[in-house]
Amino acid sequence: MPLVAALGLSVFSSCSPDEDMSPIVIEKSESAKFYAKSEFTTKEAVDGKRVWRVESAPEAANYILQDTTESTVCFIPITAGDYKLSLNAMKDGREYKELYTVSVEAPEKEPSPYIAKIFDILPAPGQFTNQLPLYRPDGEEWARWTDYMKWTERSLVGKAKGELISLGGFGGYIVFGFDHTILNVAGLRDFRVDGNAFFAAANPNPNAPKKGGSCEPGIIEVAYDKNKNGKPDDEWYEIAGSEYNNPKAIRNYEITYYRPETEEKDADYDPEKTFITIKKYIRWEDNQGNSGYLEKNTWHNQSYYPGWVKEDKLTFRGTRLPDNAVEESGEGKYWVQYCFDYGYVDNLPNGMADNAVDIDWAVDKDGKKVHLPGIDFVRVYCAMRQECGWLGETSTEIQGATDLHLSGKRITTRP
Repeated sequence: MPLVAALGLSVFSSCSPDEDMSPIVIEKSESAKFYAKSEFTTKEAVDGKRVWRVESAPEAANYILQDTTESTVCFIPITAGDYKLSLNAMKDGREYKELYTVSVEAPEKEPSPYIAKIFDILPAPGQFTNQLPLYRPDGEEWARWTDYMKWTERSLVGKAKGELISLGGFGGYIVFGFDHTILNVAGLRDFRVDGNAFFAAANPNPNAPKKGGSCEPGIIEVAYDKNKNGKPDDEWYEIAGSEYNNPKAIRNYEITYYRPETEEKDADYDPEKTFITIKKYIRWEDNQGNSGYLEKNTWHNQSYYPGWVKEDKLTFRGTRLPDNAVEESGEGKYWVQYCFDYGYVDNLPNGMADNAVDIDWAVDKDGKKVHLPGIDFVRVYCAMRQECGWLGETSTEIQGATDLHLSGKRITTRP
């Protein structure tokens, strides 16, 4: 049973070579407000190396024991019951092994496995921007952002399967959090962010390299609330998905979109593209020397530029993943966006194992693996910059996120 409750500590027994030797005294900090975390610290000087272990735990218990060779160990359980922790250490030149019982009670109110709060959202220009969720420009200007946030929260917060939220083209992002820390459980995947990816039912290419259809990958970044202020202002770490080391991925990619000069349809239309209403609609340029225009299509008549943004240009930065779209019919009619193997949002159909994420896949800004005890905040951004004919731009969508441990899902990590 999951919990977010204070932990009770008592000395279970003391084992040492000499019964006259006094036990090593430890002190415990209170649990943090938003997650079940307890820290044990040796009050006195201990010689040399120390090792903390969990000697026994409730059946099928999930927990984290971190910094096991430090003076302060971090223990985070999500299963109620009694745990026996041991400390092996040297004191006054002699070896000790102390055993402690930690009693964990279930909370009165269970934490939710789903999104609890939206901190920020800014979609990039795209055909679903201002539609998913709906932007209401008829409100007073000061209330428009609040209204958009409100609709985003209504779409996602507390829901196993929410309503679709579009992040638009490259760089569009959302930041959300939970009412607890999602634990990094060894050997298991810890959470998932769902989108609306699906595989094509009738790919005309009989030799397709892999599964594909509507796969619009977004990159995941995670943060642990180390400063305990409940805000996503700690360091962000990228989840290194299958394409992290792909030489075609562009790190530090930057793109700027400019407010469209008109929403009026072109007087003349391209007979090759009858689905386009404005060919040179939203101008863009990137830091790779490229530039062009987003086209406006006949299926989406609203403005593609975020309606509440006052600035006349928007700049987004991040990693651009390799293009994954191929026109397979030879006639411009059947675009297939091929999936990547794992580690992204809106890349694989919901429910697939490789749609789930192991927190241990996190890396820092230099690409070095990091080990986090858990995460409190998630940031997702669209990592694609490509057009797919009549389908329009590739845009990441999300419709919820789930703590797999609290939801009872047990998915082993990749080898």
